Amino acid sequence: MAKTLLDQFELAKKSMPGGVNSSTRLNRAIGVPFYAAEGKGSHVRSIEGKDYIDMCCAHGAGLLGFAHPAINEALQKAMSLGYLNSFETEFHEELASKVCKAIPCAERVRFCSSGSEATMHLIRACRAYTGKKKIMRVEGHFHGYHELIYIGGQPPKDKFPDNRVKPYIESPGIPDEFAEFIIPIPYNDPFALEQAIVEHGHETAVLIMEPVNYNTGGIKPKPGYLELVRKLTAEAGIVLFFDEIQSSFKKSLGGAQKDFGVTPDVCTIGKSLGGGLPLSAFCGKSEIMDLYQPVGKVQHSGTFNAHLVPVLAGLAFMNEAEKPYFYPKLQELENQFHNGINQIIEEYDLNMVVPHHGARFNILLGRKTEAARYEETFCHNRETMFKFIKGCFDRGVYFHDYGGGPAHHGYSIQHTAQDIDTVLQVMEEVLADLREEING
Repeated sequence: MAKTLLDQFELAKKSMPGGVNSSTRLNRAIGVPFYAAEGKGSHVRSIEGKDYIDMCCAHGAGLLGFAHPAINEALQKAMSLGYLNSFETEFHEELASKVCKAIPCAERVRFCSSGSEATMHLIRACRAYTGKKKIMRVEGHFHGYHELIYIGGQPPKDKFPDNRVKPYIESPGIPDEFAEFIIPIPYNDPFALEQAIVEHGHETAVLIMEPVNYNTGGIKPKPGYLELVRKLTAEAGIVLFFDEIQSSFKKSLGGAQKDFGVTPDVCTIGKSLGGGLPLSAFCGKSEIMDLYQPVGKVQHSGTFNAHLVPVLAGLAFMNEAEKPYFYPKLQELENQFHNGINQIIEEYDLNMVVPHHGARFNILLGRKTEAARYEETFCHNRETMFKFIKGCFDRGVYFHDYGGGPAHHGYSIQHTAQDIDTVLQVMEEVLADLREEING
């Protein structure tokens, strides 16, 4: 008799906290983690043998989908080379060169495995470069789970008014003292930005932000805002840090900094870069990046940094993304999906909006226009979102749950027009059933 998702969950809980290896893998909308058996193209099969169109795409890392031929070939090549570990190879330089060519701010690049690692190591260099300690960060934006930055980003509604006075610590185990180094500011607020820099510019090493806030409502910068951020940070001697772990490669090879025409001093990239394997990077001006040993004195090291397997997968991804068909195909899927979902919203007069930038989108309930600031997403109804995800799941479309919040979803280069049509049909059925609740 085949195991059910619940059977596997109960078994896994006996040896792993919560039955998972990452907190958000418990999909609260379906009550269990999604235990996958196989992925191919745009589809994933559960251990129960049921097929789903995948609209999670590894939280943005799966831009090539499952079992892409280029990644399969890269893995075969890694095997033939002996899975070289802790050595530099010609492939490292080749990938680094491609990244430096693609990303506007990247004069130098270093590779690591995760987004949290990338922001942690890059913040250290920013502090060394400026000789200052404090970090200015934007509310609603996400930069990893480490103690340096998992503070003041996404406070719950009842903690929000106090966040700018005493930054909210987002996990037990982080000492209160770390909050003393965090200066939270609202997004898209020129006055608050100017005021914060006037008051704290002398002690602020870095301003870190997502140019597109995929993690909370898909909030994009207002016209002129990023340009103002660039101007004021340069004048104040603050390093401008774009966290593009999520936004890199979703709309173009150059990331959001190219899309919006504003070049930061440094940035992080990741998710899509590894073609589904664990690979992230931090990049920037040579004068900052050359502070790392062995050129400078700032430490960044690790046995598994830039392991050959994800490096070869990263090269395969970059080679695919450079092909003429790649971004036009993603643009076609983006247009098809958003024309379709906007038509559904209009037809049923739904009180919701689906912001997007490239191959990633958000679902924000409770308002008809896109949010401009974090607090404007508090209208989102988490319980209704759970029901939406469950309804889609029951009909063969997998949306991942992030605690019911207005988080991000997307599609891959292997999704087809037929996949998108099916997803839209399922979404229409579920949204029609939830219409009164959405509009209530």
